[in-house]
Amino acid sequence: MNLGLFLMPSHPPERDLRAGQGWDLEMLRMADELGYHEAWIGEHFTAPWEPNPAPDLLIAQALMQTRRIKLASGAHLLPYHHPAELACRVAFMDHLAQGRYMFGIGAGGLPSDSKLFQVEGLNREMTRESLDMILKIWESDGGFEHQGKFWKVNVPDPMMRTLRHHLKPFQKPHPPIGVAGMSPGSETLKLAGERGFIPMTLNLSSQYAATHWEAVLEGADRTGRKPDRRNWRMVRETLVADTDEEAYEACINGAMGRMMRQYLLPLMTDVGMIQYMKDDPNMADEKLTPEYLFDHGWLVGSVKTVTQKLEEMYQSVGGFGTLLLLGFDYLDHPAPWVKSMRLMANEVLPRFMSSGIEQSSAAA
Repeated sequence: MNLGLFLMPSHPPERDLRAGQGWDLEMLRMADELGYHEAWIGEHFTAPWEPNPAPDLLIAQALMQTRRIKLASGAHLLPYHHPAELACRVAFMDHLAQGRYMFGIGAGGLPSDSKLFQVEGLNREMTRESLDMILKIWESDGGFEHQGKFWKVNVPDPMMRTLRHHLKPFQKPHPPIGVAGMSPGSETLKLAGERGFIPMTLNLSSQYAATHWEAVLEGADRTGRKPDRRNWRMVRETLVADTDEEAYEACINGAMGRMMRQYLLPLMTDVGMIQYMKDDPNMADEKLTPEYLFDHGWLVGSVKTVTQKLEEMYQSVGGFGTLLLLGFDYLDHPAPWVKSMRLMANEVLPRFMSSGIEQSSAAA
């Protein structure tokens, strides 16, 4: 199993935007030093708790401050970009990264983002059209014209002696493409299976997360592909400490607990997706609290506790290849988060790998 980060990025609304970017860069430097495999950076336009409308700006900075870690948009929300513009930007970033870039795509889940761009109800259809256009733009040397439902593009043949379409990806045929999903039987994860892209499951309860691999398989069956669980990424809230009590304090009374209590749980309730985070679907919404999630789902506790929780999670979904730690803003009190990242890499992962759980599940 590989370790990675998933940075929404999460910051409290009062955090200065530049200071928040600095904390994100610090997490990426730590992850690189500790041997984390990758990091995915989110994109939103109207969420004060997720204040990054341009993940490629953070990625560009991080490329200059890291050596090995792979960096990815997680995700560029395709309905909010012209396909030609994004195709050129992503191709350029791929050259800057020299093999350390992955292209995460999404349809966009915040109704306020959709309202800003006036695309309510069209996100999924626009995502498919945009992706098709981006891939064809990368393939084209000129002469490709597409009159779509939502966008028009005309890749020019060489003209005026010096002008031509030249921004093609560094990686061939293109950087690895990742697709995030959240709802059970996710349509976007069916797209991942259909196209052979990297599937990513966001922070759901294990019973709902298990349906995501079924969605990948359904999509793959449409095109005769055989998806590999080792490509499946799983996002999870994680905090490791010396004892369960220390982890509880840093989690529930720290940045993780505050963000969940004031932002993510209310948001999931308002958009009608709170049930997907429940271990028991019959429980009342108001009982889904950080305290409940500490015991039901989150990988929080001592090294021993988190290793056990990871083994249980891995077996319950049938296995996956990369665990992505959901990042939180511990800028005001970084010690618990720094310790957690180190313990996860140096203690939990080696114990998990030596348990034999991964090998037996993968073989099944």
